[in-house]
Amino acid sequence: MSTTRRSFMGLAVAVAAMGSIATTGVAQAENTAEDLNQQAAMALENLYETNAIAKDISEQAEAVLIFPNIVKAGLVFGGAYGEGVLKEDGAVTDYYNSVTGSWGLQAGAQSYGYAVFLMNGEAVDYLKESRGWEIGVGPTVVVVDEGAAKNLSTSTLKEDAYAFIFNQQGLMAGVSIEGTKITQIDR
Repeated sequence: MSTTRRSFMGLAVAVAAMGSIATTGVAQAENTAEDLNQQAAMALENLYETNAIAKDISEQAEAVLIFPNIVKAGLVFGGAYGEGVLKEDGAVTDYYNSVTGSWGLQAGAQSYGYAVFLMNGEAVDYLKESRGWEIGVGPTVVVVDEGAAKNLSTSTLKEDAYAFIFNQQGLMAGVSIEGTKITQIDR
C-alpha cells in the first residue's frame, strides 16, 4: 500500500472516529439535568463500591466533579467528550462538560467515567471562577491508580484534587499529547 493511500485511509478513519464522538456528544447534550444527576449518582455509588479509597477521600473533599460517561476515539487525531455534575455537600450545584483533544500515535475507541475530588475551597473556587479549567493548569490534580491508592490515606492527602477513572470499556492504544478542558454548561 502506498504512503499516500495509507495516509488517506488513516485520515478517513480519524474523521469517522471524530464524527462518532461528535454524534455521541450531541446525544449526550440532549441529557436533561435529571438524567445527568441520576447517571452521576449511580457512577459515584459504583466507584465507592469498587474503591474504598475513593469513598474515604470523598468524606474529606469540599466537592466532587463527576463525569459518568466520557467517549473517546482517535486515529492519530482524537477527541473525547462527556458531561457531568458538581456536587457540594451531597447536592448538585452545577453542570460541566469535559472536552479532550489529542494528537499522536493512537488508535481505538473507549468510554470511561471519572470523578475529581476537590479537596479545598481554593480548588472549588478555581473551577467555578475560571472560564474553563484545563487539567494540568490551576489546582494540582493527582490521578489515582491502583499503585497510588495503596500509598494514599486520608492522613496523606495534601493535593488540591484527586481524580479516579472508572468503568473503562473498549480499547485505546498509543502514545499521544492531549489536553482536557472542563467548562460549566447550562442544564
